[in-house]
This record gives sequence, C-alpha cells and structure tokens, in this order.
Amino acid sequence: MDGVNTDRGSSSCSDRDLNESSRLRSLKVADGSLKQLPQLGSPKFDLSNFSVLQNHGLYQYPYTMNALEILRETIRILRSNAACFMIIAAVFICPVSALLLSNALVNQSIVKRLVMRLLLVARSSGLPLNHLVKQTCIRFSEMIISNLFCFPFFITFSLTSKAAIVYSVACTYASKRVVASDFCSSAAKIWKRVVSTYIWVCVVIASCIALFIVLLIVICNLFSIVGYPSEFIVYPALVVAIVFSVAFAHTIIICNLTVVITILEEVSGSQALFRSVFLIKDQTHVGLIIFLGSTIGMALVEGLFEHRVKTLSYGDGSSRIWEGPLLVIMYSFVVLIDSMMSAVFYFTCRSSSMGTLEGDYEESAELDAVVPESGETS
Repeated sequence: MDGVNTDRGSSSCSDRDLNESSRLRSLKVADGSLKQLPQLGSPKFDLSNFSVLQNHGLYQYPYTMNALEILRETIRILRSNAACFMIIAAVFICPVSALLLSNALVNQSIVKRLVMRLLLVARSSGLPLNHLVKQTCIRFSEMIISNLFCFPFFITFSLTSKAAIVYSVACTYASKRVVASDFCSSAAKIWKRVVSTYIWVCVVIASCIALFIVLLIVICNLFSIVGYPSEFIVYPALVVAIVFSVAFAHTIIICNLTVVITILEEVSGSQALFRSVFLIKDQTHVGLIIFLGSTIGMALVEGLFEHRVKTLSYGDGSSRIWEGPLLVIMYSFVVLIDSMMSAVFYFTCRSSSMGTLEGDYEESAELDAVVPESGETS
C-alpha cells in the first residue's frame, strides 16, 4: 500500500510540475511578446532569458547578506563546483594576471616620459618633489600604461572569465548543471551588449580619474597662488586623494555590478549603470567592504611579486622559478573570488530590492485598506 501511495503521490507531483512548466512557458514578457522558457529541470541554461525567469520566481535568491556572509556563500559555491571555476581561472584569469604582474607588455620608455610629465605638473602646482610624490607618479604611470597595453586582454579574456563566473554562479542558484556548450551559445547572444557596457565602464572610470587629476591641480594651484609653502600644500592634496579614494571605490563597485547586470539582465550601457545604482543603494557599505578586501589582497600579492620576483633582494634568484608562478596563481585566485563575490553581491542586492518593493507594496495595500474604512466612518 505504501508503494502504491508513493507512486500515486509522485505521479501527482510530476503532473503538477508538467502543468506548472506548461503555464510558465506561455507567460508573457513585459513588452507583451511571448518568450519560450526552458523546461523545469532541463540542464540547458540560457542567459538571454535569465531576467524573464527571475521575474517569475524560478530562481532561489540568497537572503540579504553582509560581506562576511557573502564570502562564505562564495566559498560554498566554489566548493560545490570547484573544477569549473578552476578551469576558468587557469584558462582566462591566469594569463591576464601574469601580464599584469610582470608588466611584460609595458614600454618603460613611455612610462618614464609620463612620469616626467607628471613630475613637471606636480612641481608647477606647488607640490614638493619628495619621495612620496615621485613614487606616486611612478606607480600611477605604470598603472595607466599597463592597463592601456593590456586592454585587448581585458576585453577578451577578462570579460569572458566574468561572464563564465556569473553564468556558473547563476546555474548554482538555478540548480542547473554548468555546460560549456550552453555557455558558448549564451555568450554569443549577449557578447555585443557586454562589450558595449564594458566600454561604458571604462569611460566612467577614466572620467573619474581625469576629474581627480584636474581637481588636484586646481586645489594645489589655489593654495600656491595664496602663498602657502609647498610643504603645506601636501596636506590639502592628501585630503583630495582621500576623498577621491572613497568616490573611486564607489565607482568601481557600481561598475563591477554593472557588468554582472548586463550579463544576467537584458540591459546595457547607461541603463545598466543606472540599474546598478538603484540596486546598490541599500548595500553600499557591503560593497565597500568587498572592494576593500579584494584591493588589499591584490595589493599584497603585487607587492610580493615586486620584491620577490622583479627585484633580486636575496639569494641568487633561483627561487623566482617557483615563486613567480605561485604568486600568479594567488593573484588569479583573488580575482576569481572577487568576481564570484560580485555575482553573489548582485543576487543579494536584488533580494534586498525585492524585499523593499514587497514592503512598499504591503504598506500601500494597508493604506488602501484603511482609507476606505476611515471614509466610511466619516
């Protein structure tokens, strides 16, 4: 009897699943056009209709989490599909990490010319050419030139790795199996809008840096014209740098979330940026902590690579053979975790925004219920 009841119950459950699947496949999108959705339980996963599936509640969102909980969730997802993420890191992230750490594509003559120009601008602005100012100009020049020369790798390898990581995280929440062929077909559909959004992100970051340089020059020149000594002008310059650091951190958080939104939702460019600002408004502090942790991790690995591999500070240098690849792997792992946390951060931001909307809806419903009653009593 138990076996008969079990079979009867399982058959009724399967009938309900089939009916639910048929109903969902006939749902209309916001613009009124019909969109074919994949069967429930199908291993195929398509990023192009992910936003539609999100809107109909087919994906399990994580609850609103703080930075530590997002890290734990990231580690859980990494452990659940370690082979997939390790392949992504080895194929797409490690080559870019090796180029960034070694500065293999950077022309040092161009860096020197840029450093000289920055030092001339600093001196004309009234800043003293001390060790701090010189090192800042050198690091800034190396960063700018390195990013310019590595841009083709960013727009190919890095973007592909981000799309693959976001796809894998989304598959985890959708209880789907990660299939390389499905990812390739989905990436081909969304690649154009992802590239256009990435160009928008680069323009926003470049504009933020250019605005900081202009503002720094103006502030230093104002203090120099008033007659303050060059040793004193360093302090307002440091204040401007601190304010810029906070603003730049917010910009990077919004830009990282913008790329994730473009991959998972059918928006791109400026619309994705505004969407990112809307989603992140209640979770800014969490994004700042994630950015701070990732930045510290990358800076530590870069510093180790600088002093243990580039600069021969001890021994005969034979340890470079194994320390260099090890630090590249460490740097790639930090980038992998950062990209996964950005994806998880998107889901928790979306969960938070959905909870806010539900709360507003319930509040408005309560008001609608109260107003007629008050009108009747009057």
